[in-house]
This record gives sequence, structure tokens and C-alpha cells, in this order.
Amino acid sequence: MSAQDFTEEQRRYLEGFVSGVQARRAAQGLKPLGTEGGGAAQPAGPDKEHLAAMARFEAAGRKLSPEEKAKRDEHPFDAYGRLRDESAKGLFPKGIDNFRWRFHGLFYLAPTQNAYMCRLRIPNGILTHWQLAGIADLAQAHGGGYAHVTTRANLQIRDVLPHGAIPLIEGLAGLGIPTKGTGADNIRNVTGSPTAGIDPQELIDTRPYAKAWHHHILNDRSLYGLPRKFNVGFDGGGVVPVLEDTNDIAFTAVTVGEGAGVDTGVWFRLGVGGITGHQDFAKLGGVYVRPEEAVAVADAIVRVFIANGDRTDRKKARLKYVLDAWGLDKFLADVEAKLGTKLVRLADDRVSAPNRQNRQAHIGFHAQRQPGKVWAGVALPVGKSTAEQMRGLARIARELGDGDIRLTVWQNLLISGIAENNAALVEQCLGEIGLTAKATSVRAGLIACTGNTGCKFALSNTKGTAMAIADWVEPRVALDTPVNIHLTGCPHSCAQHYIGDIGLLACRVAIDDAGEDTVEGFHLFVGGGFGADAGIGRELCRDVKAEDCPRLIERILQAYVRHRAGPAETFLAFTRRHEVPALKAMVEAIAGGGAA
Repeated sequence: MSAQDFTEEQRRYLEGFVSGVQARRAAQGLKPLGTEGGGAAQPAGPDKEHLAAMARFEAAGRKLSPEEKAKRDEHPFDAYGRLRDESAKGLFPKGIDNFRWRFHGLFYLAPTQNAYMCRLRIPNGILTHWQLAGIADLAQAHGGGYAHVTTRANLQIRDVLPHGAIPLIEGLAGLGIPTKGTGADNIRNVTGSPTAGIDPQELIDTRPYAKAWHHHILNDRSLYGLPRKFNVGFDGGGVVPVLEDTNDIAFTAVTVGEGAGVDTGVWFRLGVGGITGHQDFAKLGGVYVRPEEAVAVADAIVRVFIANGDRTDRKKARLKYVLDAWGLDKFLADVEAKLGTKLVRLADDRVSAPNRQNRQAHIGFHAQRQPGKVWAGVALPVGKSTAEQMRGLARIARELGDGDIRLTVWQNLLISGIAENNAALVEQCLGEIGLTAKATSVRAGLIACTGNTGCKFALSNTKGTAMAIADWVEPRVALDTPVNIHLTGCPHSCAQHYIGDIGLLACRVAIDDAGEDTVEGFHLFVGGGFGADAGIGRELCRDVKAEDCPRLIERILQAYVRHRAGPAETFLAFTRRHEVPALKAMVEAIAGGGAA
């Protein structure tokens, strides 16, 4: 029988099987099948580090996860022709191909939706006006005519059918916006300070470093197909938080002073292993990185993860679990071995603390470092913008700003370079497309993941509940301080509920004694924070029906306003000052009309 007698599926299986056997033999120091001569064979090609890691797990008697086998059997980038052909026939992926197509930015959302979601790659979250207008056209032509701003300062286009999938991702590439590696086991969109280059208090412009890392990833296939997804964030010391300490790699700008034994000036403080959905912030080991060396250090960290991240248990495959198993010192030693040089460690008293941030600077008009210029923080309803609104935003940026649109991790965007005397005109133009740069504390700090209308993992309608909370609370509680309310649909915590002032994690709430009949609901947490206030929220209530959440949050905020130590006490400080039983008693007293 010749190779031509096999079907395409059979050929792919055999190629993957042989590849796996060869990789396992190489890991055991055996010669490859079908070769002669001495010496131990090693996997070759751009995927060799991944194949060798897979082989080591198998040599140790452990079974690879189905996703790892899929990457070895047919690398998703090698399958692009098949994706194109199947899409032209109107076919959605079957089986493990749903995982493979995520390497191209396409997420098949069955059973929740019979459609794709397409995720983009926008380094530092900054777009030009013509790129945003182009995205609007593509979303209308090939998707549902709208996009969502994500908590990684990125965009998602939804309701994409198979025939539109390839025109969409190739059209985005034509705009200079790749989708490669935006899903599955890859390094995700790199975040940076949204006010980079325009912020009066920033220490360093993150754009060159975010873009350098972006292009480093795009041009090296060996940086795809990691054990699990991987996030990198750069904070330049600006007023708008980036939440870099929730990333696998956190670069935070600080100032190194005299007497440290190194050049003075701005450096990045290094943090590793942040993943707040698993209740962990990035770990600090006193390591500091020269900005021009950030890409090399990040590359070394990723390669240590490639070699040692778990390829068998998806729930334990993130970088955090390598750090938990090894400890930070051993991990950093392996990073130094990859780098070929020692990392710089500095005493804390020789380094400035990171700049404090303004939790409401992503909304409203704020002065830039450029004289006479302001940026406008535009409120988007739970991150959604229609194609018409995107075109309108692009027009405002082109005609009244500097042409840039800056996405934030707070699911909104900034228009920069506005002449100060044009602020009122910009607000008027925003109003004409149904948007505004004005928002209450509640609406400004409202974050919600996709929820069960577009994600199979979500247990509740997060965006719908978020809007219900805002609509109910705004006219009933007068807040004079920022409050972040994060709603997430599942333990993956895409909306990072653990770091919100108030965090809601979706669940199903039983409404009968047997627990068989359920409705949408949430567990509720309070007192989470980030940056200098980093901390994981504590559970206040469990199994709250979604319909009861708006009134409950009203009571929580009323209790805060009534019992805080004074106007200067933040909600975060208030909730951390009290134990959970005391907080519950205050909230219950509000519900009962009491004064406790």
C-alpha cells in the first residue's frame, strides 16, 4: 500500500504517531526509527523544544493531554489550508480542531452559539483611527456588526460564520492586526500603559517594549504551543492601571537610585506567575530588568516554561504551578541558565515604589503631558461597541484627536490628543453615537466577561446582570469614590472577580430542596485589590440569585457610605477594616431598615 492509498485523516494520524514515537525515542537517547549510525537523536525543527518536553512526560509514564497530542499530531499552523478549505464549505470544526483553530484566533462557541468569536492581537492596546474603521467594516461584513473590548485591552469580533472566518482574519492581517496565537496555548495580547507617551506621571513609554515583544512572538514559531496560555504586561508608571501583576510576566516601571551598584534611571521590576483566577499575584524576587533587555528576559522565562510546564494536566499547566513546585529561586536560576547571564537583584531601599494610579483616569477628560491636550476616557456599556460606533470613534479620533484609539483593561477606550477647548465638542460627538466620557463610579468600574450568552463555560449572564446592577444602583447610591465591580461567569475568572472591590462569580442556585431545579446566580466577594493594594477578595455571600444581585449590591454600598470612617476611606479600606461577619451584619441591617 502506498501513501496515496491513505485518506487525509489517516495520513495525519500516522504522521503524528511517528512524530510521537521519534520524540519519545529521542528523549530516551535512542536513535530515530529508520536511521543508522551512532548518537542519540533529538527532535528537530521549530517545535523541537515542545516535542522534547512532551517526550519527557511520556518517558516518565505520564499521559499527554488531548491538546498536547493534537499539537504533535498536526500543528495548528500546518493545518491552515484545511481550515481555509473547510470554512469555504461552510463547515465548523469537529472535535480537537476547535482547539487547533484557536491558534488562528477563531473560537467555535458551540453549544452556546453556532458561530465563531475572533480575537485580535493589538500590542499595548493602541489602534489607529483607520484600523478601528477597518475593524468596524470587517465586523459588519463577516460578524455580528459589533466588537467587545476585553480585559486584556483587546477586541473580540463575534457571530462569525464559517464563510466569513477566513476573509475576516485575512482582512485583519491586511490592517496590520494579526490574530495568530490569540487563543489556546499561546502568548496572548501584550498589554501596556494605555496612556503611554501622553501621561504626565509616567516613568517610561511602554509602546516600544510591548511592540518589540509582540513582533518577537509573531516571528518565532517556537514560542507557540506552550503548555498553557501565557500573559505579559508592561506598566510604565502611568495613571491608568494595567494590572500587570495579574500576568505570568509583570514588568513594572520603577526608578533605581544612587548606590544600587547599577546605572540609575528607569528599570522594570520583574514579577512572575500572576494568575488571580487561581488566587495568586505575580511573585517578586528582587529582580530588576533594564528596559532594553525585557524581551530577552521574557523569552528565557517562556522557554523555561516550555520545557517544564505540565503537558498532562490542563488544570495545573500554568506557570504558577511550576513556581509552586520549584520555588522562585530555582525557577530564576533556570531562567539565568537560559539567558546565559545573572539577573540583576537590587535592595528595595535603592528602588522607588511603583507610581500610585488614578482608578478613574480611564473615564472622563484628563490633561496630557503635551500642553493644551487632553485624553477622553469613553465609557462603553460592558465593553460593547457597534460597527457604527466604532466608525464614529474613528472619525472623532481623526478629526478632533491625534488619530489614536487606546484600549484599556477596564473594557473601555481613550481618545488622545484632543485640544482642551474641544473637550465639550468631543462629548457632543460621543453623544451623537450613543456614548459618553461621563460615568458614575459604579458604571465606570463595571467589568463583565462574556457570560453565558457567548461562552460555554459561563453559568450566568454576566453582562446582563452587570447592566442591571448599574441601572438599579446609580439612582439609589451617591458614591464619591471609585468602586470596581467585576462579574465573571466561571472559575476561569476572565473578569478577575477576586481583585474587584466587589467581585461576583457565577453559579447555579438551587430553588428546590433536591437541588435539581436551578437559576442563574453568583457568589459575592469583597475587598479585592491590585498593585500597591493587591489582595484576594473574601467571600461575603454565596448562592445569590442573579435577580437579587442589584439590590444586594445597593445594600452593600449603602452600608459602606453609612459606616465608613470618613469621606477619605475607600471601599477597599472599609471592607478590609471589618471582618466578614461584621460586614454581613451591616448589610443585613440595611435590608431590615435598621441603623446597625
